[in-house]
Amino acid sequence: MRITLTIFALLVVFLSFSCISLENLSVDDIKKVVDTADKIQKSMEDFTPEQEYYIGRAVGAQVLDRYKPYNNKKASDYINRLGQTLAVFSDRPEIFGGYHFMILDSNDINAFATPSGLVFITRGLLRLAESEDGVAAILSHEIGHIVEKHGLQSIKQARVTEALTSAAITAADTAGFEELSKLTDTFSDSINDIAKTMIVNGYSRDFELQADGIAVKILSRVGYDPEVLVGLLESLAENYKSGGLDFAKTHPEPRKRIDNVKKVMKDYKPASNAGAATREKRFKAFIKEI
Repeated sequence: MRITLTIFALLVVFLSFSCISLENLSVDDIKKVVDTADKIQKSMEDFTPEQEYYIGRAVGAQVLDRYKPYNNKKASDYINRLGQTLAVFSDRPEIFGGYHFMILDSNDINAFATPSGLVFITRGLLRLAESEDGVAAILSHEIGHIVEKHGLQSIKQARVTEALTSAAITAADTAGFEELSKLTDTFSDSINDIAKTMIVNGYSRDFELQADGIAVKILSRVGYDPEVLVGLLESLAENYKSGGLDFAKTHPEPRKRIDNVKKVMKDYKPASNAGAATREKRFKAFIKEI
């Protein structure tokens, strides 16, 4: 019988919470552990593009349950043209259903990106951008979360932990495995996992640093100035209030990200000033709408 790490973990958890020793486990008990572990591992397999799309759409609906979209066609068209351009230069230029960008009618300083390519940015955050390069930096960071599938990864981490915890509780309460087959139910709320991570808890510091690194890469590829990301983070730091309800609640302290961005920038050439006047004109017209 092949003993995987998940099976071994379930056995360890069970034995830790019960008085049964390994030698006293029956063949049927071990088979049940194997079946449960296989189901857990199967639930952790990569989602298909279609599944990612529909999960992301459902997460997006939860975002719009909390925030109203900003009904301004000019601003929306600008954000989508810019966002689509940036997405093309990412390492995931094509995803099922494509990328879509929406401004949220809120003074909160925040942004969200769902697995399906939906990117939401509040008016409050956009007002911190002092140039089109700054807006591009915000969008590129959110695209980074989609490229790295951070939303889907938050499902796996949360659900595996919950599954093993449930196994421990079951073992402690019943000293048996008859309920372990029900553990797969802990994977059914993946949509809520992502929404809670995005809106309430925020991604891990490592995920945010990864998204910053990808933002630098995308900005450089398109011709925007990656240095603007440092300025944006400094502006966020000035507006950062520990315990706040917007980005302070869902993002690590910005100054902790600045050094990382500067290190990543060393691998990229400074942007040229080509097209600067055109970008400034577009940005001024856009920011008036915000």
